[in-house]
Amino acid sequence: MFWIISFFALVASTQGCGVPQLQPFGIADMSRDNFPTVLGAIGIINGREANPWPWQVSFQTSRGEHVCGGTLINNFWVLTAAHCLIKPRNHFVVLGQTDRGSKKEPIQIKKIAKVFTHPDYNKQIKFNNDVTLVKLSSPVQMTSHVSPICLPGSSSTILPGTICVTTGWGKTETELTPRLLQEAELPIVSQAQCRLKFGHKQITDAMICAGGSGVSSCQGDSGGPLMCESSGVWYQVGIVSYGKDYCDVNIPQVYTRVSYFRKWIDAIVKFN
Repeated sequence: MFWIISFFALVASTQGCGVPQLQPFGIADMSRDNFPTVLGAIGIINGREANPWPWQVSFQTSRGEHVCGGTLINNFWVLTAAHCLIKPRNHFVVLGQTDRGSKKEPIQIKKIAKVFTHPDYNKQIKFNNDVTLVKLSSPVQMTSHVSPICLPGSSSTILPGTICVTTGWGKTETELTPRLLQEAELPIVSQAQCRLKFGHKQITDAMICAGGSGVSSCQGDSGGPLMCESSGVWYQVGIVSYGKDYCDVNIPQVYTRVSYFRKWIDAIVKFN
């Protein structure tokens, strides 16, 4: 087991987070022959169609245009990136969706009650503290298509080389906004290696890097998850944040490190 002891996985399972009822492809099933090459915050390029991930949400305009991704963390709260600039009057939260062109999926559409952006968010330092919490106007109904992901503890660590998954509806090689949710597998990259690519001052402790091995996040999937599995339970270790232009698949991409903000997340949820 690469980063969280079994006790936490057991607690997560009993709390009902991180365990899809409709099983997605596990990492063991992701053969190189079938797997995507690039994910993209514009989207997953050369990605493959994803099985349902019940915590994946789409922030959309009133016209149904996809703006950013996000993840459900409990029945009232969604985690996303600060640079998505989500606003209650401009955006809606769509849950339980995999095919944005289907009218048969049991989706839930929620209005936004409040938006809490981290007070130290600073896009001038390459999106440092790039995290926002969104409170829904009413609770979601938990189903096989809609359920929360687990969050890692504030002291959790994850080893470089750990294979994780990221998902989104961003740009692909052939579409600006794909109809079907895409997914990609990519390795965690050490802070030292990431700083060699971006510069020491640009990669802070609030960030985690992944990719650079022919797979990469890009624009349009911003706010979506970087998630890792432990004992059958999925944890969100990162939020799609930023990277080099043109989604260079040979350079790691940068994600907001969720464990770094766990105490802030817990405080916002508890007192609001």
